[in-house]
Amino acid sequence: MKPDDFHYALENTKVILPPQKRLETFGTTVLNYHLITEEMDSVNRMRVREGRIHAHKPELVTPDHFAKLLLEGFGEKAEKYADAVSQFASQIAVLKYGFTFRKDETRRYDVSGALAEVSARVRSEVESRGDPLAAVLTGVDDGWEVCLLKFALDMVLASGGEHVRDLRNHGLL
Repeated sequence: MKPDDFHYALENTKVILPPQKRLETFGTTVLNYHLITEEMDSVNRMRVREGRIHAHKPELVTPDHFAKLLLEGFGEKAEKYADAVSQFASQIAVLKYGFTFRKDETRRYDVSGALAEVSARVRSEVESRGDPLAAVLTGVDDGWEVCLLKFALDMVLASGGEHVRDLRNHGLL
């Protein structure tokens, strides 16, 4: 994928129906996505992909661990700077997120209709199921995986502040 294609996929990812819940702070969250893309070679031909994104609980990265990550591979002389990096890092909270895309669970099917029509139909079906962790997205067919990555990153950004508060409230930060 060319850099322009990557950016195009990022810019053309739209959330039609966001999950009603945020990512869990102390456990794994399973997001059920429904991604609608338009086939490039056919008019009014849409592709719907359904699958799961497993978002692992955020891991708190301690200042010492953060310093070691920054200095990994620099050798023994650089280790004397680890204390200085640790002091700087102690002023910030770093959360590490892990995601797993289960492609083996991906279901793909094609439908006819305009993008707005198909999006409304899929949204209505998903809403009727009442799944608080379901999302409906539109994106780019060739870059559909990039669309999912953007969605996952947006979920992290939307959940991160609450995760920091939860960790502080439990004395872990």
